[in-house]
Amino acid sequence: MSKNIGFISTRFWGTDGVTLEAGKWAEVFENSGHQCFWFAGKLDREPAKSFLAPEAHFQNSQNIQIDKQIFGKKVRSPEVTELIHQMRMRLKIQLHQFIKQFDLDLLIAENALSIPMHIPLGLALTETIAETQIPTIAHHHDFTWERPRFSLNCVSEYIRMAFPPNLSCIEHVVINSTAQEELALRTGISSKIIPNVLDFETPPIVNHEKVKAFRDSIGLKENDIMILQPTRIVPRKGIEHAVALVKGLNEPRCKLVISHEAGDEGLEYLKWLSKYAKEQKVDMRVVETKLADPFNNTIENEKFFSLWDIYPSVDFVTYPSLCEGFGNALLEAIYFKKPLLINRYSTYIKDIEPLGFDLAVMDGFLTQETIQQVRQILFSSRLKNDIGNKNYELAVKNFSYSNLRKKLDFILQDLFNQDTSVLKPAPKVPDNIIYFPNSNTAANSSSLPKQKKRKLSSFLKLSNFSLKFF
Repeated sequence: MSKNIGFISTRFWGTDGVTLEAGKWAEVFENSGHQCFWFAGKLDREPAKSFLAPEAHFQNSQNIQIDKQIFGKKVRSPEVTELIHQMRMRLKIQLHQFIKQFDLDLLIAENALSIPMHIPLGLALTETIAETQIPTIAHHHDFTWERPRFSLNCVSEYIRMAFPPNLSCIEHVVINSTAQEELALRTGISSKIIPNVLDFETPPIVNHEKVKAFRDSIGLKENDIMILQPTRIVPRKGIEHAVALVKGLNEPRCKLVISHEAGDEGLEYLKWLSKYAKEQKVDMRVVETKLADPFNNTIENEKFFSLWDIYPSVDFVTYPSLCEGFGNALLEAIYFKKPLLINRYSTYIKDIEPLGFDLAVMDGFLTQETIQQVRQILFSSRLKNDIGNKNYELAVKNFSYSNLRKKLDFILQDLFNQDTSVLKPAPKVPDNIIYFPNSNTAANSSSLPKQKKRKLSSFLKLSNFSLKFF
């Protein structure tokens, strides 16, 4: 049965990991007959399917004001408590409107119930789900305990309530095995693992004109060697190691290109990084224009370059992150059959390394041996070709859309207690009738499946339905 699915987050805009992964999920759903709609504080989705709520953005001025008064503090004032609840109520009204406007059957919370970057939104969303009992998938990319900046706070009761909430109508999805273990240990919540994916069954289509236009836009010459750092500019990405690698290669043609923006966690790291690159005499170039999400095919996005216009001409990819929930950039590099350097972050060690990918690796620091390995790969077409083909074949087996479809199918069956295969959508039941067993006796009433009770409660709260007994 096809479903109307509402994605909710602080933003669906640009090329951050949460936005990209949400786009992939939506692509799988829509290719299977479902309809996807979007709620966030910043959006670049199709307007007819979007509900823009500016207060939901984590960089909203009131949310920034709240954050300054609750993180790194042991006590909060009554005034900030009042501000939190004022925003919560406004956002809750908008969430109810979103559900009703698009007649939603299912919500997917993309990190909005995972990490407390927007306390009022998390509270509003938790209460909305509790009140409507609408089936929900909480897709967790990061958790509070994974970020030191959230460790000292004066809102622990809110974090326990909503990040994440433990409600019976929510299915929790994490992106790695460590997150699954920690979530269960810290909260008692069980979850399913769905790693990041890409459509490896469909090789990328290259627009050579846009690829050339991108290189020209950042001033690269034809014989320049592009070393790509495909991440946001935040300290945990370890970009200083990419600078050190280019310095160690000692090849003037090598240019370090950083594809994503800075600003999510301030600009101090970018300032320091620029100074460091200059001191090391490394030609570092930051893409300052917006990059389009390659999974968001709106007319507006066609005006911009996307990651898919950058990767084809890349010679080598650096990914020296100190920590990652999974690693979108790793899959992207493999998708375009590009060799890459990776820092052995914990998720890579536990969930990815055992699969046998052929990568240049560092373990917290860059050695001369690793630099030499990168140099050999960089200047050997045969090595690059062999590595690219091997890694691609492994990714098809482990991180393809077909894997995602199967796992989402199981989750939907569990949530709706029926066959809602994303592979074979069934005809839709009339919207104005709900069927349920005769409940004249306590025994019959208790036999009503829990998931149907949830759906019944959700629909009765959101719409006017006629009831038909049998």
